[in-house]
Amino acid sequence: MKHLTTALLLGACLWSATAAESYIIVDNQSGVILDSKNKDAKLPVASLTKVATAIVVLDWATLKDVDLSTLVEVPATARANGSLSSVGLLPGDSLSLRDLLYCALLASDNIAAHTLAEHIGARISNPQGLDPAGNFVAQMNALARSLFMKRTLFLNPSGIDHMSKGAIPHSTAADMARLVQHAYNNPGFTFYVSQKYRQIHVFRGGIDNAIEIKNTNELLGRSDIDGVKTGRTKRAGDCLILSAARSPESRREGEQVFITPRRINVVLLRSEDRFRDGFVMLKTGWRLYDAWAAEGRPVKKTNTL
Repeated sequence: MKHLTTALLLGACLWSATAAESYIIVDNQSGVILDSKNKDAKLPVASLTKVATAIVVLDWATLKDVDLSTLVEVPATARANGSLSSVGLLPGDSLSLRDLLYCALLASDNIAAHTLAEHIGARISNPQGLDPAGNFVAQMNALARSLFMKRTLFLNPSGIDHMSKGAIPHSTAADMARLVQHAYNNPGFTFYVSQKYRQIHVFRGGIDNAIEIKNTNELLGRSDIDGVKTGRTKRAGDCLILSAARSPESRREGEQVFITPRRINVVLLRSEDRFRDGFVMLKTGWRLYDAWAAEGRPVKKTNTL
């Protein structure tokens, strides 16, 4: 009871400390919710969308045994929806699928996300006769349904929301936590989002241009943080997903040794200061985790993703 009381008090302190409109802190292993606020509120999630984009790309590449070194040309249509490139990509440029993923996940490049969607959407089954990007987004929504992300709607691969005249792309803190929990089952994804810097190669007019890109996640490397993604639009405000891991916990019972991975994920939406809020949430999250672990890590259906 003492540990439970401590956890409740820590959660109350976190509620008052963060200005985020919505957040959730989750144990990655079990899906147990350590703390949350408005976790099911439908909100735009900006470039957090690119986590789903990356998973669809990686799943497709694995299923079709596609070499991620394959060069892809940036199509003219990648800019048709008002997308901009933080890396400076132009129609006609060529770069590998791997480097496009780095651009989308580290530099949060919208053109890279749309290039991936155009390329892959033209190469997968399309029973509805959609345009390539639309066909890719249909796969993103199929992924969401498979993960029981019931309050999520993706409308494009980048998360831009200023072009929407009707429905606005949206998700929830809880749904994005489901997505990132799934993403951390993919070693390729975890490697991408853990990189602070990466040199990519953009081929323009037959010339190889080496460009170093920087991860937009300013908390990467602090307090065991090894991912995940930032997002920001005028509608969405500041958004952030963080993941951090500690060394696994081992416990011996007789001749058997039980290993418990220790990783927590944090999602915050519509924050006024995502990195300040995210760091506070992570620190408090580990204290909540320790209190929960001291109770024997109870798992209840009412308090899991």
